[in-house]
Amino acid sequence: MSSPSDQDPRASYAAAGVDIEAGEAAVEQLRPYAEKATRSEVLGGIGGFAGLFAPKLGRFTEPVLAASTDGVGTKVAIAQAMDKHDTIGLDLVAMVVDDLVVCGAEPLFLQDYIAVGKLVPAQIASIVKGIAEGCQQAGCALLGGETAEHPGLMEAGGYDLSATGVGIVEAESMLRPERVRPGDVLVAMGSSGLHSNGYSLARHVLLEIARMPLDGHVEEFGHTLGEELLIPTRIYARDCLALAAETGVRTFSHITGGGLARNLERVLPQGVVADADRGSWTPDQVFALIAARGRVERAEMEKTFNMGVGMVAVLPPDDVDRALAVLTARHVPAWVLGEVKRATGDEPEHIGGRVTLRGTHPRF
Repeated sequence: MSSPSDQDPRASYAAAGVDIEAGEAAVEQLRPYAEKATRSEVLGGIGGFAGLFAPKLGRFTEPVLAASTDGVGTKVAIAQAMDKHDTIGLDLVAMVVDDLVVCGAEPLFLQDYIAVGKLVPAQIASIVKGIAEGCQQAGCALLGGETAEHPGLMEAGGYDLSATGVGIVEAESMLRPERVRPGDVLVAMGSSGLHSNGYSLARHVLLEIARMPLDGHVEEFGHTLGEELLIPTRIYARDCLALAAETGVRTFSHITGGGLARNLERVLPQGVVADADRGSWTPDQVFALIAARGRVERAEMEKTFNMGVGMVAVLPPDDVDRALAVLTARHVPAWVLGEVKRATGDEPEHIGGRVTLRGTHPRF
C-alpha cells in the first residue's frame, strides 16, 4: 500500500482551476473603472455583498420600476479571437439599457455577471472598463456584479457575460403600444453596424464560407474585418430620454434579434399597420457583404440583422421636425422611416399591429 508521501499532492481549489487570489486581483484592477460609473443615489462602494441604491422618489408621483436582462451572444467569440476585450462591455450595456428606455424608463443601475474558464485579472478589468464606460454613456451606475470561474466547463481564455439593469419611469408618462395612433410617424435612428445580434450567421458566412481572416483589411470598411465586427453597439438611452422630454413620443422600438419588422410589431397596438420604406436608408456595407458572400436572401437578412436601424421612435406628425433636430444635435443619424396607418380588413382580435416593409434599399 502506498504512503501519503507517494501519492499526488493534496487537492486544492486552485489545483481544481479556481484562483481566489486572481479574483481579488481582478477586483482591484477593475475598481477604478467601476467607481467612475456611479450616481448620487449609490451607497457604499465595490466589494460588498450587495449593491445599495437609494432612489430619489420625490420627483415621482407613482414610480414604476423597469428591469431588463440580456447578453451579447456570440459576439464574444470575435472579441476572444481578436484578444480585444475593452468594447464588449459597451455592447452589454447597450443591450440592457436600450430595452429599458423603450417604455420611457431612465436607467438607474446595472449589475453584470461574467463567467470565465480561467480568471485573468487584466482581461476582466478590460471587460469591466467597457461596461463602466457604457454605464457612463447611459447615465446609470454600475452597482457591482459577479465574476465566476468555470474550469472544466469553459476553456481558458473563454468567457460569457450578461447583465441586469433597473430603471424608473412615472406611471403616467410610461410609453406603451396603447399610445400609438394612425397617422403617427416612424423616425429611425441609425445603428453603428451589426450591434450585438446575428453574429452566428455573420461568423458562419464571413469566417467559414468566405474564409475571411479577422485581421485582413477590407477595402469597403477601411479597416480590418475584426475591427468592423467589434464596433460597439450604439447606446441610445440618453438620446431617447431627451427625445421623450422634448416631444410627445408614443413609444420606442429597440431593433435587436428578429429585425426591424418583428421588433416594431412588439410596440404596436391591434388595428394598425406600420408602413416602413426601405428606400429611406442604405444599410451599412457589412450587411451587403454578408448577403453577397453567403448568398443570404433578403428575408433572412431582415429577420436576423438590424440592417442599419438600431432604434425607432413612434411620434405624432407635428413632432417630427423637432425630433429630427434633437437627434441631429445629439449626433444620432435619424430620418423618417414611414408612418402608422389604420389596418384594413378583418383581423383576429388577438393579433397586434403589423409591419410592412416596402421598396428596396439603394445600392443593396
